[in-house]
Amino acid sequence: MKVLIIGSGAREHALAWAAAKSERVDIVFVSPGNGGTALMGGKVRNVPLKATAMNELLAFAGDNNVDLTIVGSEQPLELGIVDLFRGAGRQVVGPTQAAARLESSKVFSKEFMQRHGIPTAGYHVFRDALSANTHIELSTTIYPQVIKASGLCAGKGVFIALDKKQALTVNNALFEDRIFGDAADEVVIEDFLQGQEASVFALTDGTRYRLFLPAQDHKRIGNGDTGKNTGGMGAYAPAPLVTPEVLQKVEERIIQPTLKGMRDEGYPYTGFLYVGLMIDQGEPSVVEYNARLGDPETQVVLPLLKSDFMVALQASVDGTLGEVPFEMYRKTAATVVIASGGYPDHYETGREIAIADEVAEMEDCLVFHAGTACDGGRLTTAGGRVFSVTALGDTLRESIDRAYRAVEKIGFDGAYYRTDIGAKAL
Repeated sequence: MKVLIIGSGAREHALAWAAAKSERVDIVFVSPGNGGTALMGGKVRNVPLKATAMNELLAFAGDNNVDLTIVGSEQPLELGIVDLFRGAGRQVVGPTQAAARLESSKVFSKEFMQRHGIPTAGYHVFRDALSANTHIELSTTIYPQVIKASGLCAGKGVFIALDKKQALTVNNALFEDRIFGDAADEVVIEDFLQGQEASVFALTDGTRYRLFLPAQDHKRIGNGDTGKNTGGMGAYAPAPLVTPEVLQKVEERIIQPTLKGMRDEGYPYTGFLYVGLMIDQGEPSVVEYNARLGDPETQVVLPLLKSDFMVALQASVDGTLGEVPFEMYRKTAATVVIASGGYPDHYETGREIAIADEVAEMEDCLVFHAGTACDGGRLTTAGGRVFSVTALGDTLRESIDRAYRAVEKIGFDGAYYRTDIGAKAL
């Protein structure tokens, strides 16, 4: 079969790696891909089309007889690429535009959870600075409070305000300074949930679902979970925080009512469902939904999938997901993100990258590219997050140590990474 993967990050590199492993797959197109997918060779080829060039992507899929398209990034989902492809009779993994509102509109997702009794933080919705600031000034709410732009902000639209002054500053930045543009036309102010975060991912055909191993992301830029939020600086799986008892609660109280609620409201949810959780004393609540696999969590959950990834994806499209195997390796995985200096704020690109030859020979180690490009035979930086270096092991300690050994052999001017990925689990 021929596969098209839409996106350009380390998540899409991991998707291409998993798809290319399948005996069913002849060619994997990645659009637009990155330097890593360009260097994979073999079955994998980059396509110079942006992830949001939907009509061009549809034409490419038709011209090249693509059998299955996998949407990796969130922007095409928000724009309705699944509706477009299905309308043209093409098979695609992902939710429709209406269903993708679970991620693309935090207001929609909060109201949906309230309608269906799904545990989440208490919240208020605001559409202008005056009403939001008035609420903050008059409210007796206990701080910290969480302030979120409702729309897509590449994982950076969430702020934790420690007091009224910070809350007012954030509101003005969102409503008046328009730091996220139209994504902040609506703003959610919600209660701060205590506990630890974890991520649970489901693949679903709209009714049945299968779960990947639970993971834990590291969103903050600095060691000890300090500094600004990023798209994610590392992850590990399985997360011991998500015990079998907690996972059963997640399924019964969150995943199953989410899928049923979406069906009942007329927009069945298909594809990947990411549930970002806060777990406090064994009780899970939803922090957010994503309408696709997470990044960097994909880089640890996919290498732990023992079953054929493409068999499961095809079954999710065919509505036969309950009939195919979905087995995991009894291992652990850790990934460390190497970022450009200055990320998530200003950073420079075009820095030449050096990767020691021995990295390719390291046992159970995978280097997934994110912000890289092939420039005249050189590999250079082309984004804020540059690599996601993944290692597997029999224990979490082993996988973390392997990942960091590989990280130390990858260099470019200004390279930065956290040194405590997975430490909280140890």
